[in-house]
Amino acid sequence: MIDASEATSTRPYLIRALYEWCTDNGFTPYVAVSVNDSVQVPREYVKDGEIVLNISFDATSSLVLGNDFIEFKGRFAGTARDILIPLSQVIAIYAKENGQGMAFPLGTTKAEASSNPSIKSSVTTREVVSGTPEVKLVKLTSVDSESRANEPNGDPDSPRGPRPTLKRVK
Repeated sequence: MIDASEATSTRPYLIRALYEWCTDNGFTPYVAVSVNDSVQVPREYVKDGEIVLNISFDATSSLVLGNDFIEFKGRFAGTARDILIPLSQVIAIYAKENGQGMAFPLGTTKAEASSNPSIKSSVTTREVVSGTPEVKLVKLTSVDSESRANEPNGDPDSPRGPRPTLKRVK
């Protein structure tokens, strides 16, 4: 019998399950990612150290939701780019249309942090008694159009629309 400290993380399984739930219900799955040196995304689209990516079938090519990384090819301003996201950097996965999804704590286990110095310096290590990260359910809500219109690149009439925000539900 495997004890909880030896079990694999639940994060990749939850991400795959919510991705499948989104696609089964006709929703567009988005992931919010905290960007550091281990994340391979177009840096020009990173805002405040984070990026939100559409990972739907229509927006990606060769999508792999693995146990350690999310990998795919995506188009940014018409240019194909290779995307590589360590699962420890995924902040949330949610449906664009209704904001339902799940948020994850940012961090790694002690073992991951000690084995990779670049992650150790840029990611907060978080220990949980059970050995698995704490997971919180969230409802994502859109910011009202007026407040987004006052922000740079916050045009509510843009093709991307207003950017969703996280609201924690306890």
